[in-house]
Amino acid sequence: MIKIILVRHGENVANITKEFSYKTVDYSLTEKGILQAEQTAVFLKNKKIDFIYSSPLKRAYETAEIIANTLNKSFEINENFRELNVGILEGMKPDKNTWNIFFNVIQKWLTGISSESFPEGENLYQLTKRFKNGIIDISYGKNEKVILVVGHSGIFTNGIIELSKITNKKEFYNKDNNNCSISELIVEINKSEVSIEILDWANVDHLSGEAAIFVRGLLDI
Repeated sequence: MIKIILVRHGENVANITKEFSYKTVDYSLTEKGILQAEQTAVFLKNKKIDFIYSSPLKRAYETAEIIANTLNKSFEINENFRELNVGILEGMKPDKNTWNIFFNVIQKWLTGISSESFPEGENLYQLTKRFKNGIIDISYGKNEKVILVVGHSGIFTNGIIELSKITNKKEFYNKDNNNCSISELIVEINKSEVSIEILDWANVDHLSGEAAIFVRGLLDI
């Protein structure tokens, strides 16, 4: 049994502009994002974290760096926790029409059409495999340890929906998952199978003041 704590990155420019950011669009944290990461780091001091991993995107590893420095830990980049691959949507004008393309794909995923892909991007099978591989990779030889992963709402939410066998997928997807939210999981791994129990999801009670004022998304589905 392993405890994994998921932390969504702090606020970055793309949260404000609503740009898709998977690989080439790669912004640093805003001043608020830094504040959110700092408050999160202070809260995590009591969690007895053994290992820290991060997505390779700036907003994630800058958040991880702040946390790691506060906890006097090192951290490693793990490519598996990069945000979901939205293909050609990255770099397109982030207007309602573009976001409708995104949510149409997500809607199909939530209704069981896992083979639907973003244009020149990944489908749910590929995302889930990548997320599961990341969980297995960071968990190897770490039984009874506490592992922190800093990453992104898209891969965390969709990956957890699939691996924890959530029944009401749409309701879970539409829960707020704000910047620097904390989710706590119990993970059991049996060979290539991953079983996840959710202890807490997307909690932001540790944030206060300016850090607790969040940029909201365009749409729900």
